[in-house]
Amino acid sequence: MSKEAEIGKKIFENVGGKENVSRIAHCMTRVRLGIRDPEKVDLDQLKKVPGVLGVVEDETLQVIVGPGVVNKVAAAMADEAGVKIGEVINENLDAEQKSGKELVEEKAAATKASMKAKQNNQSGFKRLLKSISNIFVPLIPGFVGAGLIAGIAAILANNITAGNLDAGTWTQYVDILGVINKGIFAFLSIYVGINTASEFGGTPVLGGGIAGITMLSGLADGHTITNIFTGDAILSGQGGIIGVLFAVWLMCLLEKGLRKFIPNAIDIIVTPTIVMLVMGLITIFLIMPVAGLISEGLVSAINWTIEVGGLFSGFVLGTFFLPMVMLGLHQVLTPIHVEMIAQTGATLLLPILAMAGGGQVGASIALWIRCRKNRPLVNMIKGGLPVGILGIGEPLIYGVTVPLGRPFITACLGGGIGGAVIGAFGNIGAIAIGPSGVALIPLIAGGHWLGYVIGLLAAYLGGFVLTYFFGTPKDAMEAVSE
Repeated sequence: MSKEAEIGKKIFENVGGKENVSRIAHCMTRVRLGIRDPEKVDLDQLKKVPGVLGVVEDETLQVIVGPGVVNKVAAAMADEAGVKIGEVINENLDAEQKSGKELVEEKAAATKASMKAKQNNQSGFKRLLKSISNIFVPLIPGFVGAGLIAGIAAILANNITAGNLDAGTWTQYVDILGVINKGIFAFLSIYVGINTASEFGGTPVLGGGIAGITMLSGLADGHTITNIFTGDAILSGQGGIIGVLFAVWLMCLLEKGLRKFIPNAIDIIVTPTIVMLVMGLITIFLIMPVAGLISEGLVSAINWTIEVGGLFSGFVLGTFFLPMVMLGLHQVLTPIHVEMIAQTGATLLLPILAMAGGGQVGASIALWIRCRKNRPLVNMIKGGLPVGILGIGEPLIYGVTVPLGRPFITACLGGGIGGAVIGAFGNIGAIAIGPSGVALIPLIAGGHWLGYVIGLLAAYLGGFVLTYFFGTPKDAMEAVSE
């Protein structure tokens, strides 16, 4: 049995068995389990499973096992349960365990009511964050792959310009890499539109269609559409991702409203036609102009704050980003990063925020040295540190710094120090989102990677020094065997 299959087996054992799991899914670092009866879950023992870096209770039970590993663990668990990722496990289990159709229906109704009550009790802001996460997290692997390809292309182009590479030979390779990169980013609005429609209960292809309208691809050469507010021409992509999110959300409301009274016999013809026509007009003449103003204002305000605030802004942003990650609030920044890249070619925000992970890496190294007699803690650090250096912070957050308390604070301050350095340099931006830490170096725009590296080293050093001298709990330094 593989190591990942063993982790999956132990997870099943501590969540009440596979019959207590209704669905298995995963994101970049977490196996997400639908749980039938939460009382059967032994959280304390689950957290002690070798390979489990942390557990988060939400609408699903989220077991953190780290990037790379998570795909294999989820696949092994799905194989053991005899289903595919995302499929319902033992869909007829309740009917088999309960006698009588009435009891089954009663249980189903009670479960549905309980879930609805839980959703209604969530704050609107938390639901918004969850929706943004569901829309953008599936796109992150594409951001990472295409972004790194763009970084390689940028390095080659810089060397061609500097005369280090022959233009006649290497320019075509840069062009090819650009084509591959654009396969994601040129049509990003459509991917976002599809995911947004799926998230809010609309038809995915209609969501992609509404998003595609913002590209104005059907406009004849030399023709323009006039902005009814200013008289200027509406530009392709105006309003950006923010406009797409709002337009497709509004489309979902319209579509669901129409389906309530349009007869089933003509629904397949009438509903999509009305949705595309009405939302197309609203998107072009209302949402694109208004969202364009909002997007431009938001990006300008963030860039101005970073440029004017410099060292102070960098410190504040770098310090408070780890708590945002811990609470899941960082997802709300994803469309902002995307919009900054679309408008200016780079996001100045991401390199500063990436320093938070650097502070945590430095704090973890300090804990490794000072708590070397605590074998379980050292093993946790050894497992989380490599991916932490590459910018995946959750294993160290949930497995190391948050449980110990003080190291989380010193890690945040270390991130603030790195952020201050980036802010002091100024004009350090990333051409794509997805990775951070060392993995972000190839994505730094304009050849300013050295400033980013200096900031990252400052974050490492700040987190290390603060944790070594002020953030290490005494009880964590005591000898503990495995």
